[in-house]
Amino acid sequence: MHTPRNLQSIGDEIAIAWSDGAESFLRHDLLRRASPSAETQGERDVFGNQYGGQARPTAGVRVTGWESVGNYAIRFDFSDGHRTGLFTFDYLRKLSDLPP
Repeated sequence: MHTPRNLQSIGDEIAIAWSDGAESFLRHDLLRRASPSAETQGERDVFGNQYGGQARPTAGVRVTGWESVGNYAIRFDFSDGHRTGLFTFDYLRKLSDLPP
């Protein structure tokens, strides 16, 4: 697993330098839209029924801070008050490959 060596907020992006030398640049609004939290993505029960999950406007939403969670994820704080999604390192790498 590749791990972030350095994270910085640069303009409207989070820049991540990875342990393998790769770099990712993820827009703040993309991170907010892609939050893996139950609030954003919803939850499924054992029958596959989805509950919750609300798309919200993300224009102008900024990352205001972050913290490491164990050795596997980053939790971002957003200017709209959202802060419950745990972005695993693998998930952040996958987001890097998405179009803006």
